[in-house]
Amino acid sequence: MPLWAAVLAVFPLALLAASFWIGGLVRPGGDDWCFLPVLRDEGVSGMIGKFYLHDNGRIANALMVALYGAGGVAGHQWYAAVSGLLILAVLWALIPAALHSAGRTAPRGVPLLVASMTAAVFFFATPNTYKTFYWPASSVSHTVAPALAAAAVIPLLRARSRRGRILALCAATVAGLFIGTLSEGTSIVTGVLLCTVLLLSLRSRPGPGRARTRLWCGVALAALVAGLVVIYTSPGSRHRRDRFGTGATSVVDTGSLADALRTFGDILGTVLTTWTYLGALAVGVLLGLLLRESGPAADGPLRSRPLLPALAVVAAFLVSGYLCTLVTLPAFEHNMMTYGTRTWNDYLLLLVLLLAGLGALLGSALRTRARGTAAVPLVTGAAAVLCAAVCVGLFVPLTSLAHDMDVRAGHWDRQDRWLRQKAAGGADVLPYVPASVGQMRDPFGNHGRSAWPAPCTARYYHLERITYSTGPVPAPAR
Repeated sequence: MPLWAAVLAVFPLALLAASFWIGGLVRPGGDDWCFLPVLRDEGVSGMIGKFYLHDNGRIANALMVALYGAGGVAGHQWYAAVSGLLILAVLWALIPAALHSAGRTAPRGVPLLVASMTAAVFFFATPNTYKTFYWPASSVSHTVAPALAAAAVIPLLRARSRRGRILALCAATVAGLFIGTLSEGTSIVTGVLLCTVLLLSLRSRPGPGRARTRLWCGVALAALVAGLVVIYTSPGSRHRRDRFGTGATSVVDTGSLADALRTFGDILGTVLTTWTYLGALAVGVLLGLLLRESGPAADGPLRSRPLLPALAVVAAFLVSGYLCTLVTLPAFEHNMMTYGTRTWNDYLLLLVLLLAGLGALLGSALRTRARGTAAVPLVTGAAAVLCAAVCVGLFVPLTSLAHDMDVRAGHWDRQDRWLRQKAAGGADVLPYVPASVGQMRDPFGNHGRSAWPAPCTARYYHLERITYSTGPVPAPAR
């Protein structure tokens, strides 16, 4: 690994390390108020029943919530570090696997640079980092879910034996069922990508590699559809559709299609004018400049010419992003550009990886055509500076968010101790002073006019009711 690349990797890794430390300031809010009492009183089975029978039908989502919610407040505080390391590990494993399948290799340590940079851009370039990265209830279904889908591809890219191919098919089955019952948005993106790969296989050379890729995609797609059927037929999903009016007819009517197109255009306008996403493109250019041939491309899904797959992934991103917007828009009405930004992450990981891939193609082409000229070191330096600048640009708003989270954590802790003391003393109705961060409802919204999720908060503290108050927060007895 070149010395300059090792130094550059410090920037995204330091940014991620700081973000993990800041995660200790997270406190429950929003949907968490409703999850924690159920887990405490009814356990994992109660959480599954809540999701399947009443909320949305997402069984895998319920299991994920139970996984971090079992730790109570501590589970929320550790969530960012654990999920961040998981996603970083997935990207770190995915990049060399994809390069190996394409017959390329990169110097040792470079995949970590690319993985950490793309993870940092994915987590912190979004309009609402708190809901993307720190709020577990959002992250499990819109941030971790696409990373788990990406992880399922690694066994396919690494399979070189009959046992490896069987393992890849098992991973496709499990991942398809899990993603299908975890996140409708990620399922849409995954399904569109699987269909894209199947279409691309029509132009690839006949052989066992093409047949194995088709089989894997078919198995993954079938498992994904099965998971979506479980969600769609659940009582919780029917209740959600009735509540938001998102029946099949209402989603595909002319007005909804046009509204979704306009909204997705607005989302693209926001994302494509956010300069920090250039960090993914820049680190991809660096990767392309450092790539070397490792022999013929493996007999797998990435052995075709790169331009056509790149264009196909661009089309898949646009189609899946529009479909996700179409499906989620009714639930957020006119708030898709504010409260609904967390749902963008279902397809933003694909965008970040796409930018890195396009950058790698540009860097590889430059290395081949401008070898020995001043263009290569000039572009290398510019891309490295851009990566560092993006990390600094992402760190500045992160420090502001950390301050807001610190203030809320102190507020939350004082009020938590006071409420517990009063509830233990026999109180039934107590005032609650909200303290919001990241556009969260905690637990009242719209200056007290919206009571959600106040009933859940009251249950959490074993109270009959909490009332809206503007403060100050009462001091707990010593």
